[in-house]
Amino acid sequence: MRNKKLQVWLPLLLSLCIVAGMFIGYRIKENMPDNGIFFVEKEKPVTQVLDLIKRKYVDKENIDSLGNLAIQTVLSKLDPHSVYLPAQELKAVNEDLEGQFFGIGIEFNIINDTVNVVNILPKGPSEKAGLLIGDQLIKVGDSLVAGINITSQRLRKLIEGDAGQPVTITVFRNGTEKSVTIIRGPVPLYSLDAAYMIADTVGYIRLNKFSETTYQEFMYSLQSLQKQGMKSLILDLRDNGGGILTQATNIADEFLDGNKLITYTEGAHSPRKEYRCQKDGAFEKGKLIVLVNEGTASASEILTGALQDWERATVVGRRTFGKGLVQEQYQLSDGSGLRLTVARYYTPLGRSIQKSYKDGIEAYDHDLINRFKDGEMTSADSIKHTNEKKYTTASGKILYGGGGITPDVFVPYDTTMFTKDVMHAMMYGTLTRFVYKNFLRNEKEFQQYSSPKQFDQNYQVNDETLNQLKAYANNDSVSLNLKDQQERSILKREIKALTAREIWRTEGYYQVINQFDPTVNKALELMKPNAQLVSKK
Repeated sequence: MRNKKLQVWLPLLLSLCIVAGMFIGYRIKENMPDNGIFFVEKEKPVTQVLDLIKRKYVDKENIDSLGNLAIQTVLSKLDPHSVYLPAQELKAVNEDLEGQFFGIGIEFNIINDTVNVVNILPKGPSEKAGLLIGDQLIKVGDSLVAGINITSQRLRKLIEGDAGQPVTITVFRNGTEKSVTIIRGPVPLYSLDAAYMIADTVGYIRLNKFSETTYQEFMYSLQSLQKQGMKSLILDLRDNGGGILTQATNIADEFLDGNKLITYTEGAHSPRKEYRCQKDGAFEKGKLIVLVNEGTASASEILTGALQDWERATVVGRRTFGKGLVQEQYQLSDGSGLRLTVARYYTPLGRSIQKSYKDGIEAYDHDLINRFKDGEMTSADSIKHTNEKKYTTASGKILYGGGGITPDVFVPYDTTMFTKDVMHAMMYGTLTRFVYKNFLRNEKEFQQYSSPKQFDQNYQVNDETLNQLKAYANNDSVSLNLKDQQERSILKREIKALTAREIWRTEGYYQVINQFDPTVNKALELMKPNAQLVSKK
């Protein structure tokens, strides 16, 4: 009887075992590399080492941190711009490139352990909710933020969040507490700092990066300036560290005609890819000057290089950073990311702008310091093109590759712009904090000015304000010498420009400060009718 039962159930049991085996095998194969060979791959030594540290090491260690360090060490042997981005850092980078994040739309400064609202985004969530410049934050939700040595990073975590989600903020205003409920929303991160008519027919546009919204911001401003009678343009790319390649090539397309080559990229595993003009540009004719310096990098150099190669613009300033490597960003399983260099980019003449990194990342990072030491920041004759390949434009002008973009017109770094005392006041934040408090004390006076231009023409920083600054600076152990005429002039200029920023943000700041900028003034000089914009070298 027992044998008969076994004969009945045995086929069924065998079938179940076969099905289970097939299922398990299939699931294992799903997680194996698709190389046609079915076996469990041995662990790599780095994985084994981290596993042994986790299971056997004498002290408890953060294995994730050790793994991150291992990745960063590997990448450091490749090039200076292949980097590993932890999840939180990747989030901030992506927001910067996307041109927005979700929050409440304020700028703040922590003064004496108190969070002060120093600026409010126009039409943003905080303005709609009635938050005011000068409000002091006491609580965000149920979390106390005053008098607890809160950091900027911690505060941002409290006020940022998902779009549409409310947050109640308790503020101190005019001697009383007030609760304001703000609905979080998109907060734009503008890439355009300023756009205005700097002279009768000369427009000025300053870009600080190339994000997903840059081309749109640029075109809106360009068309607005053209309606105001702009015939010539100064494009300021100083300290623009780059960003999204296509945003830069789209802007280049507005300046170049036909189907001209703007740039091309190529790498060992990336075939040549060309970026060409595809449409009629909005400013293909008219004088064009591009301002650059040692902080102009990557996508900014792509745009500048294309305009210089085609002799469409005169490049004014100092030699650019020298970043000619293209990165692709990859999302990793834990939310972190890898920015891996996959190609080099080249200008239309075939120039690679990338400076050498053969001596290691530390030497690469010290390049700008060495430029100061070698005198390059103050003298065009100190710019060395040793071993750099020469290229010739259509008119015979000589250009160089392999070390950034050398300007057509050199403007030295102005070492007289700041005295030691003023530098201390700026580095410690003393000057910025004073201007903010002075603005609040005299807000009614500043409300009479309807534009940065009117403000610049009519407002003057008086001696009383300078004396108040001196007393305020003494509390920060910063000594200002108001008997020095140069120092007085610099302080008046900075107070005026920073006050304009309080009212009109970066637009106001640059409309005031540009008058004292040697590079901007050189560009305006070159804009004069008889000035020769592009010359052979």
